[in-house]
Amino acid sequence: MNYQTTGSIERLDPRINDLIAEDAQIEILASGFDWSEGPLWLEDQQALIFSDVPANKIYRWSEKDSLSVFLEPSGYFGERTDKKEPGSNGLTLDRDGNLLLCQHGLRQVGRIMKPLTNPKPEYENLASEWEGKKFNSPNDLVVHSNGGIYFTDPPYGLDDWDVKELDFQGVYRLMEEELTLQIDSLYRPNGVALSPDEKILYVAQSDFEAARYYAYDLDENGEVIAGKILLDVTYLLAEGKKGLPDGLKVHSSGTIFATGPGGVLVISKEGEILGTIRTGESTANCAFDNDENYLYMTADMHLMRIALK
Repeated sequence: MNYQTTGSIERLDPRINDLIAEDAQIEILASGFDWSEGPLWLEDQQALIFSDVPANKIYRWSEKDSLSVFLEPSGYFGERTDKKEPGSNGLTLDRDGNLLLCQHGLRQVGRIMKPLTNPKPEYENLASEWEGKKFNSPNDLVVHSNGGIYFTDPPYGLDDWDVKELDFQGVYRLMEEELTLQIDSLYRPNGVALSPDEKILYVAQSDFEAARYYAYDLDENGEVIAGKILLDVTYLLAEGKKGLPDGLKVHSSGTIFATGPGGVLVISKEGEILGTIRTGESTANCAFDNDENYLYMTADMHLMRIALK
């Protein structure tokens, strides 16, 4: 099928050509969403699912079946109809293939048990509070091979009438029902990902004053032991580029594909910008398929993709 194309590729370093062919184009697969987020490839279905946070839905897209609603509601069951961001945000699978969701409206990390071929919105609460206080609004998450779930908790899903019970924005790890606070020093922690060897935890900070990507060393048990700024892109905001550091994924090569000012920044593990996939929209998150043939991107009202080498 031929899809509408958009945007362009900014190439700052020849190493980007090892990942993205020189004739690669950004395809728009579907449109009309309020704010698309949290893309996740389901290998057994050969399909991508993703959140529309304000619409309180998860959609499913495949080359064969096109677009359909996968889950509704996805993050809020209450009666209010004026919540800004009630739905799910980040999505991933646990080691057993169950679906994990960051649910803004419920202010929790939830789980739906497999099979996911015809899922029902029956969510198990895995974590919803820290030391007796409700989370802000869990945003994004990633699973370690040891089963540990790392997730961020900025306040973006809170409405004006919600009570913010925590006086910080944390990065947590849930490991065999034990919840630990790993980072409490970031103003707006957002996207989170692991390096291929699982020795580094990457966290994006969506802050207009400090738009940054951080790299945290993990010990042999997966606990955060030290951190540093990997890359500060605040200067790109001053150039008028759309978007903030948000979701990110790490390629098997160790290269980081990080949404941020201008689209999706392609960043070396040393923190150098190799180039940018310029989507033309504020871009929330991205995901690879299992074979890394494509990078899927949720960019405001669109679902997009670009072919990889």
